[in-house]
Amino acid sequence: MNKVILIGRLTAKPELRYTGSNVAFTRFTVAVNRNFAGADGERKADFINVVAWRKQAETISRYFDKGNQIALEGRLQAGSYDDKDGNKRYTMDVALDNFEFVDSKNSRSSSDSSSYADEPSPYDFQDSVSVENDPFAEYGDSVSIDDNFLD
Repeated sequence: MNKVILIGRLTAKPELRYTGSNVAFTRFTVAVNRNFAGADGERKADFINVVAWRKQAETISRYFDKGNQIALEGRLQAGSYDDKDGNKRYTMDVALDNFEFVDSKNSRSSSDSSSYADEPSPYDFQDSVSVENDPFAEYGDSVSIDDNFLD
């Protein structure tokens, strides 16, 4: 089994790129805090490289910025390349399968939110919500959940 689940903060704005065959992708780094402090009492972080493809890459590069928190699920993917001096270099990335927005839309600063004014909210994705196992089904009434209760 090869499964990675992380929650962390982006270290830079993801940049959307395209392969030679016009497939969208983005590579970004997520800083993930460790669960313990070092001998000096300071908490360390691990910096994990992630690669996303196609629609996920487009969405992440559009809605995420440096410092935003993201929850992601993927798999470790090993790779290698030859550097400019001909030395073999090995890489280890998380190939993204799923992700979720962790920051609430109300936690953005006012300068951040203005840039999203004319765009659809990333929190309105209907395909990311599963209703197959409705925990309220036995009560007979529908339950309405409104994200605007914090506004």
